[in-house]
Amino acid sequence: MSLIPSFFGGRKTNVFDPFSLDLWDPFDGLINSTLTNVPGTARDTAQFASTRVDWKETPEAHVFKVDLPGLKKEEVKVEVEEGRILQISGERSKEHEEKNDKWHRVERSSGNFLRRFRLPENTKMEEVKANMENGVLTVTVPKVEEKKPEVKSIDINAA
Repeated sequence: MSLIPSFFGGRKTNVFDPFSLDLWDPFDGLINSTLTNVPGTARDTAQFASTRVDWKETPEAHVFKVDLPGLKKEEVKVEVEEGRILQISGERSKEHEEKNDKWHRVERSSGNFLRRFRLPENTKMEEVKANMENGVLTVTVPKVEEKKPEVKSIDINAA
C-alpha cells in the first residue's frame, strides 16, 4: 500500500521502505533501455567504460587522474604504445553471489574498461610514471623541455 502518491512512471513508494523514496530521475534506466538487445556482459562493460579521467597539462608534464574505486593496482594496466598512445585498462570482477542473498539494489558496475589517449609530440614516452592511491590512479607523462632560441646581442659600432 502506498502512502505517498506516485506521479512518475508508476513508481511505488512506501514510507516504511527508505529505498523507495528516491527522487525521480528522468534519465534513470536510459542506458539500460537503449542496451536491451545487448548481452549483459557488454552492458556491464559499457557502463564501466565510462571511467572518469581528468587530463591536465602543467609546464613540466601531462597528468592523468583516473577514479578507480575498489580496484587494486594489480587489476589496472598502464601501457604506452607506438605513436604516443597512452592506454589505461583494467577489470572489475563481479561480486560473488550467495544463494541466500537478497539484493535490494545493484548500481556498481563490473567488467572491463579501456581508455586511450594520443599524446602530443612534446612528451617523454620513456619516462611515464603511474601511482595508485586511495582508488585514484595518477599517470604522469613528463614533457620535453622546450629549447628557447639563444639570443646573442650584437654590438653596434659608430662610424
